[in-house]
Amino acid sequence: MRGALLLLCLIVSACAPVTPRLGSPAAEWRPSPNFEPRRANYVILHHTSNNTLEAALSTLTSPASKVSSHYLVGRDGRVLQLVDESQRAWHAGVSWWGGQTDMNSASIGIELDNNGFEPFPPVQIDALLALLTDIQTRHQIPRANFLGHADVAPGRKADPSIHFPWAQLAAAGFGLWCAPPYPETPADFDALPGLAALGYDPSRPEAASAAFKLHFAPEDSNPELTPEDRERLYCLLQQRQS
Repeated sequence: MRGALLLLCLIVSACAPVTPRLGSPAAEWRPSPNFEPRRANYVILHHTSNNTLEAALSTLTSPASKVSSHYLVGRDGRVLQLVDESQRAWHAGVSWWGGQTDMNSASIGIELDNNGFEPFPPVQIDALLALLTDIQTRHQIPRANFLGHADVAPGRKADPSIHFPWAQLAAAGFGLWCAPPYPETPADFDALPGLAALGYDPSRPEAASAAFKLHFAPEDSNPELTPEDRERLYCLLQQRQS
């Protein structure tokens, strides 16, 4: 009798449906072992710092590296999924955004095949936009919650680089962006609390200012906020609240 029950259980389990992978159906599945369960409300964008997709993939799927992301987007537009979106990939590390201190638990990580010193090819950005559209549709992630690694780890990380087209992404609905003419900024507007209100870590004001410039004024290598940066910041806060 016991043997018959065991056989029945094996048959039922064999016939049970396999839990579908949560992710983009357009991505090629290349599973990484480096993940934990979690729920996502942000997307964090990175560049790999590698010269080839193969080198980046090796790092992101190695148990020894303790590093992973949910997706890897190649220079040629190829999209690889490494971790199920319902799981916690290890891509943000020590991080802070709007009081959230564990961005790995709250975000989907996307690595872009780029060494940090080169433009991002249009075919790669097109593939990224298609992927972001798919993710946003399924998760309903607010447009303000599409961020860069440098935003959540200021002073420690600088990716994606100054070459990343944040304005193009914002025009497609992923992230915030403001361009002149800016709305009138109150005379008493304080930029440092403004950076914290946007999401940056208030305990590191200089690093937060530099990360803000990297994202929203990459053409200006001066990390200090200018009067125009102050106007831009106020504009972004207004946009975030709308």
